[in-house]
Amino acid sequence: VQLQASGGGSVEAGGSLRLSCAGSGSIFSRGVMGWYRQGPGSQRDFVAAISRGGSTRYADSVKGRFTISRDNAKSTVYLQMNSLKPEDTAVYYCKAAYYRGYDPVEHWGQGTLVTVSS
Repeated sequence: VQLQASGGGSVEAGGSLRLSCAGSGSIFSRGVMGWYRQGPGSQRDFVAAISRGGSTRYADSVKGRFTISRDNAKSTVYLQMNSLKPEDTAVYYCKAAYYRGYDPVEHWGQGTLVTVSS
């Protein structure tokens, strides 16, 4: 397993969770790490991403509530989720993206379920 996501669970609206995604060093150090989510009956959507240098980008729906960070020494990326809403309920996936030469490469974690009750 090259990417291992964890930290999902059930929480009431307004609560917080922190997701973690541990990767192998060879993958983690190469490129952009991101979080995506897929709600019931929905497509997989972008949530947040962080570059090797620490630049971040967020989906509008989570700006101001979620924070992505990475610990390069531990080859781990985190997603701190605050002020959770029922619409945040989804399976959350982490992704590593980089180029091998000119070819794009992606690795996906197995997903971790987040359930937010109202």
